[in-house]
Amino acid sequence: MDTDKRPSSLWGKEDIRSRLLGFAGRMGLILVASVIMAVNIKSFVEAGGLFPGGFNGLTLLIQRSVQQYGHVTLPFSVINFLLNAVPAVISFRLIGKRFTVYSCVMIVLTSVLTDIIPSMPLTDDVLLICVFGGIINGFAISLCLLGRATSGGTDFIAVAVSERLNVDAWNYVLFGNAVMLGIAGLLFGWDKALYSIIFQFASTQIVRMLNPRYKRTTLFIISDRSEQIYEQIKDLTHHGATLFQGTGLYNGEPRSMIYSVIAGDEVKKIARQVRQIDPKAFINILKTDQVAGNFYQRPSIFDLAISIFAFDA
Repeated sequence: MDTDKRPSSLWGKEDIRSRLLGFAGRMGLILVASVIMAVNIKSFVEAGGLFPGGFNGLTLLIQRSVQQYGHVTLPFSVINFLLNAVPAVISFRLIGKRFTVYSCVMIVLTSVLTDIIPSMPLTDDVLLICVFGGIINGFAISLCLLGRATSGGTDFIAVAVSERLNVDAWNYVLFGNAVMLGIAGLLFGWDKALYSIIFQFASTQIVRMLNPRYKRTTLFIISDRSEQIYEQIKDLTHHGATLFQGTGLYNGEPRSMIYSVIAGDEVKKIARQVRQIDPKAFINILKTDQVAGNFYQRPSIFDLAISIFAFDA
């Protein structure tokens, strides 16, 4: 996660300004995502008696169980902090410092805001709560992913297992959520557990729709420095490219055109590198609806996060 290892003395003014803007933008996205997620919990999730899954869902399960059977009200933040403590330490050591720190900021803000914001039920219709609550939750998750963070919990565990043991942790996370919903169904009624699945499904669909990682983009790049540009495409995205040789009809000079399909979230960095290599390059960016064949999908912690985030928020 910590890719920039240059000493601070080598950073120029542009580097410092760019890093400050990046930090401010990242923190802004996390803050907005935390507010939306906390408001969603206090309005839709609590009104419908839902269990979102993941550590937030487990926190609500513990909180409601103690309140109903022990007549003691525990704060959301304390339970959530305790549950996330060990996974956060593991993530800090095995995954990356920045990813863990920003994710912990998300955890702290969401937990504290959930305790501070008063309950505000908007409707008694459980189906409306599931659908619209899931949509709002998915939107908050998408903002958090844009800030390159997660809500912690099962994300920390899944990422660490996946990167260290080279196995797909999704099945284990899914099994854990199924067990939690089963316990919630036994304690609070199966209708709550089943409605929670609708909530999670709606949330997942919004995340997949809004996240640019699941969008494909076609690039046509006309430049005299095609080899250098292809090296950047290969190094930054691991995608291949095809080189076409042609003739510019305006002046009759030979020209080269690179054709490549990349992920939507890779377009900006490739376009920026192309401009640095050849300021006169012509770039045509097209939306791609479908790709058939061997399209490289880079391994990333955010693949796991996107897959399980809806169950963890």
